[in-house]
Amino acid sequence: MLSIKTFFDAAAHLFYPYTCKGCGSDLLQTHSLLCIKCICELPHTNFEKQQNNPTEKLFYGRVPIHHAHSGYYFAKGTLMQALIHDFKYAGNLNLGNYLSKLMAEKMLISSLFKHIDYIIPLPLFAEKEYKRGFNQAKIISDGISEVLNVPILPNNLVRIKYTETQTKKRRTERWDNVAESFLILQPEKLQNKHVLLVDDVVTTGATLEACAQKIDAIKDTKISVVTLAIATK
Repeated sequence: MLSIKTFFDAAAHLFYPYTCKGCGSDLLQTHSLLCIKCICELPHTNFEKQQNNPTEKLFYGRVPIHHAHSGYYFAKGTLMQALIHDFKYAGNLNLGNYLSKLMAEKMLISSLFKHIDYIIPLPLFAEKEYKRGFNQAKIISDGISEVLNVPILPNNLVRIKYTETQTKKRRTERWDNVAESFLILQPEKLQNKHVLLVDDVVTTGATLEACAQKIDAIKDTKISVVTLAIATK
């Protein structure tokens, strides 16, 4: 039976070859999206075990964060930029889920992410999510949830104001752009809870800060933050 399965797998691979989403090389492993070389070249930050790391420092003096973590470094012209763009703008949701799970596997062995009650993906404005077809933060949250076995709390934190892209804005401009953009519909669900706020790429942290301030206003909440990547110069 194994030899027959191997034959059909080989035949399928001949006509529908599996290629690495990073470098395009031919893959023999059907359940991986990256080749061994690209997996080894992923720019892991290792922030999941580091307190006072660069992601945490983005929130210093602005909003109390229990722990913050970014899985990978993001820079222009790199493998990670290509992978995240394929996920976010080309709709390769499997790739986003795959990268999120790789990140979450490292979070799983860290003591800093124990006892989380809910995962909350950063919401998109409804019209923007409709046009894109998905919320990238939700896809990342799905991968984290599956590995950490922590439930996602959807549709409680909502974005009520459309905002322009943050890409070319300075920090003060980013904050002005997202101020009062978010609303918590059922704050009682977050009382006495430790929530994990999730987004794709963090640059200045302004958007996550605006969300975290809404959550922090609820009695006895604890907030941690995770992003798939952190932008570097």
